Amino acid sequence: MFVPIGTEELKPRRRFPVVTATLVAINSLVFLFEVFLLLSGGEQALNTFITAFGVIPAAVTSGQSLLLLFFLTPFTSMFVHGSLTHIGFNMLYLLAFGDNVEDRLGRWRFLIFYLLAGLLATIAHILSDPASQVPTVGASGAIAGILAGYILLFPKGRVRVFFFLGPFSRTTRISALIYVGFWFVTQFFSGIATLGVTTAETEGVAYWAHIGGFAAGLAMGWLFRLILDRPKQTIVST
Repeated sequence: MFVPIGTEELKPRRRFPVVTATLVAINSLVFLFEVFLLLSGGEQALNTFITAFGVIPAAVTSGQSLLLLFFLTPFTSMFVHGSLTHIGFNMLYLLAFGDNVEDRLGRWRFLIFYLLAGLLATIAHILSDPASQVPTVGASGAIAGILAGYILLFPKGRVRVFFFLGPFSRTTRISALIYVGFWFVTQFFSGIATLGVTTAETEGVAYWAHIGGFAAGLAMGWLFRLILDRPKQTIVST
């Protein structure tokens, strides 16, 4: 197992990642509230919360909702997670890659980037199975967009990873292009394998949300890089 614990770039980060830290804090607080619901009201209370604030493709395509307006759930679902492992890995990836993307884009552009990637990821998931009644939650789609944005903005970046294999565990460095590229390939083929087929192994993992978020991140990362790399005009007075 390879767990990202940070990244290395040619130019170090200049500012504290306020938006990244805020997103991690909000996700963590929501998860603690979920734990509170589970302890105080049991699984039924937690399931009601997830159904209300998660994305149910059939509800979106039919224009129905349980509590919120159906078009709001793609945003609220980004801050809800289904387990400690789910939020743990998502926040690890967000902390490892998001801080440098935020530093490069700026805070407001980064927030727009994150939310749009998550929204487009949800749309991809809905299109892959529009009749699904299963609630979808998590920040994975938005974070997939951040991964794509990172390799476009920092193509020479390296990822510090913790390689866990019992007594052979160690920390090493891998090219970001290789690390993220391998991640995308596994998501893509897993997504292809789930088309039209639901199994115990694939149910509950929104691979097409990951693919959609990654594709959105590539498109937006390319656009933002054009804007950021555009030479600034200077005015000369005579």
